Amino acid sequence: MARWKLTVEYDGRPFVGWQRQDNGPSVQQTLEEAVLRLSGETVRVHASGRTDAGVHARGQVVHVDLDRPITGLKLRDALNFHVRPWPVAVLAVEEVGEPFHARMSCLGRSYLYRILNRRAPPAIDAGRVWHVQRPLNAAAMHEAAQVLVGRHDFSTFRAALCQANSPEKTLDLLTVEQAGEEIHIRAAARSFLHHQVRNMVGTLEMVGFGKWTAADVRRALEARDRSKGGPTAPPDGLYFMEARY
Repeated sequence: MARWKLTVEYDGRPFVGWQRQDNGPSVQQTLEEAVLRLSGETVRVHASGRTDAGVHARGQVVHVDLDRPITGLKLRDALNFHVRPWPVAVLAVEEVGEPFHARMSCLGRSYLYRILNRRAPPAIDAGRVWHVQRPLNAAAMHEAAQVLVGRHDFSTFRAALCQANSPEKTLDLLTVEQAGEEIHIRAAARSFLHHQVRNMVGTLEMVGFGKWTAADVRRALEARDRSKGGPTAPPDGLYFMEARY
């Protein structure tokens, strides 16, 4: 048996999320069924991190164990054939030792959130960005974002259904920059709470249009109360970018 590490890209719009569920198609199910069609093996595909319904990935990392002898290139191409017509692509394949685990071995995860900040709605990128019509101040958002960097109790930015054992996390990076008509928010940490990135983005958007200041963000963080934070940004603009090992 060989353990394979896969780097995967997907458009999250048609899926209920990464994890296999009873209420619709998932990315995990798509890959597991592709393996079944390829090799006849019923497998479990493990991911570096779960993504919610509508959230995309550029560099999701997963692993799968296979009995069938196969080269990495053939495995990549065969999986890309069998996942069709779902918007999933296996970008890279690497054989790894059994101690490797996509989730447990991961040392860090990074996300990108895209806000399209213009009056006109998106045509090409509909479902892939958060469209915010009112002008946002990216510099003010970046300044406020630095309040959240470091180790904190992130209860204010934690979903009610979050299953993490503790609300304490260390946020290594949170940046906001203007990119033409878009605002890009990048976040990096060893791990995140459920909806943490989307809740931080929703809060920073309030700073961007002048309703909140960096001081308000600090007060919200220190309140350790979800009701004191900003709204949850939609999944459309969120991308899982990289898993670090």
